[in-house]
Amino acid sequence: MSMMKHLLSSFAVVGAMTMAPLAASAEEITMNAVSMTPKTHALSHGFKMFIDEINEEFEGEFQINWRGGPEVIQMFGQAEAARNGAIDIAFTDPSFYAGLVPEAKTRYFTNSTYDAVNASGFIDKIQELHDGSGLFYIGTIPASDVKFHFYLREPIESIDDLKGLRIRAFPTVQPAVEAMGASPLVLPMGEIYTAMERGAIDGFVFGTIGAGEQFKGVVQQVVTPGFFQGGFNAVVNQDAWNEIPEDLQNRIVTFVRDDLAPRIDASWDETISGAFQEMESAGYQFYDMPEAEQAKYLELISDAGWQSVGDKIDPAVSAELRKMLTE
Repeated sequence: MSMMKHLLSSFAVVGAMTMAPLAASAEEITMNAVSMTPKTHALSHGFKMFIDEINEEFEGEFQINWRGGPEVIQMFGQAEAARNGAIDIAFTDPSFYAGLVPEAKTRYFTNSTYDAVNASGFIDKIQELHDGSGLFYIGTIPASDVKFHFYLREPIESIDDLKGLRIRAFPTVQPAVEAMGASPLVLPMGEIYTAMERGAIDGFVFGTIGAGEQFKGVVQQVVTPGFFQGGFNAVVNQDAWNEIPEDLQNRIVTFVRDDLAPRIDASWDETISGAFQEMESAGYQFYDMPEAEQAKYLELISDAGWQSVGDKIDPAVSAELRKMLTE
C-alpha cells in the first residue's frame, strides 16, 4: 500500500512539473498603450491598424489595450510616461522624446519608402540607439506619403513671403520653419485653432490628414508640395518588454518590421485623398509652388533638419543615418 502511495505521489509531482510550463506559456501578456492622437482622429488610422493586427496575430500570447490618446496622457509626455512605467506603450512622434533619443527623429528627413529605409539597416540602427533610454523601439507606424505643409491665415505668393511670419511648429519641423525665415512657436495641437482665430500666429505646420474640418474658418491657404514624411514610433517600457519571452519578442519585432509596417505604409492612399478633398470643401486655397522653387525649398528644409541634430548626435552616426535615408 505504501508503494502505491509512493508511485501516486511521484506521478503527481511529475505531472505538476510537466503542466507548469504549459500553464505559464499559455498566459497572455497584455500591455496598455496611448497614442498621440485620439482614437477617432483620421491620423490614428495607422495606430488602429497596428493594434488590431498585433492583437489578431498574437492572440493568446500578447495583446495591446489601447487606452486612448492625449486625453489619457498629454501627447508631449507619452514617451516619458512609457519610460517611467506610467504606461506600457506609446505611439508617438519621435521628436517628442528627442531628449532621450535625438537620432530617432531623423526618420522624417527622407523621401524614401519604408521598404527602402528598412532594407538600408536604419530601423535596426535606431533600435540600437534606443539602448539605455529606458525604451525599447518595437518599430515604426510609417506614413511615407503623409507630408507636412504650411497652413496660413493669409495667402502668400512666394516662399519668400514666409519670412517673419509666426508659425506654430513642433520639434520635428521647427528647423524647417526657421529655414524659411519664419518664427516658430511650439504649441499643443489643441491650441492651434484659437491661436489662429485670435491672430496670435500667422500659420502652422501640420500633416496632410485631419486639417480640413479641424481648422475650417481660420485657414486660407495651404502650401504644396509637402516636406519631410510622416511616421510614428511604437516604444515600450524597457522593463515591461524584458518580461516578454525572447522568442515572442523576436516574433513581434519581425512581424511589425517586415510584414505589418510595409502594409501600413501602403494603406494611406484613401485617407490622404480624403484629406485633400476635405481641405477643398473647407475652402482652402493651395499655393502650388512653381517647380523652379520646389528644389530650393526642399533642399533648404532637408539641410535644416539634419543641421538641427548635428550638435546633438555623433557626427559619424549622423552621416551613417543620412546615407541610409537618402541613398
